[in-house]
Amino acid sequence: MGRSNRALCLYMVAAFFAGMGLVGIVEPAMVLYFFGMDALPPDLRNEVRGVYGGFGLAIAAVLVFTQRVERRRPAYVLGIRTAIAVSLSGMAAGRLVSWAIEPTTGPWPLVFFAVEVALASLLTISMPESKWAAGD
Repeated sequence: MGRSNRALCLYMVAAFFAGMGLVGIVEPAMVLYFFGMDALPPDLRNEVRGVYGGFGLAIAAVLVFTQRVERRRPAYVLGIRTAIAVSLSGMAAGRLVSWAIEPTTGPWPLVFFAVEVALASLLTISMPESKWAAGD
């Protein structure tokens, strides 16, 4: 896959995390609205701003950073993107375990599972080409 297509995959993941981060910071109640929570107390808004907001923005920033240094530091880029892809895969796997323990009633866990799998896949596609991957 060409460099521009890999970059597009990377930027799609970064855009998702940036959007999640901005929503988490600006409107934390919207994050948990999907799970039937309309009003959040201040401590829970703080938690959402930290976990969804700050984390999402940080991940978006580090992904964009990896694109900027990809040619100079491919191993560094590979490590960062792999760690984030594994994290997303772990979230999806956690949902599978949760479904085995207890079924869910709403559609959102399945939607988020699909998003996590898709984002992990896009990050995998975005991995820099290496001489080792090409068999050299």
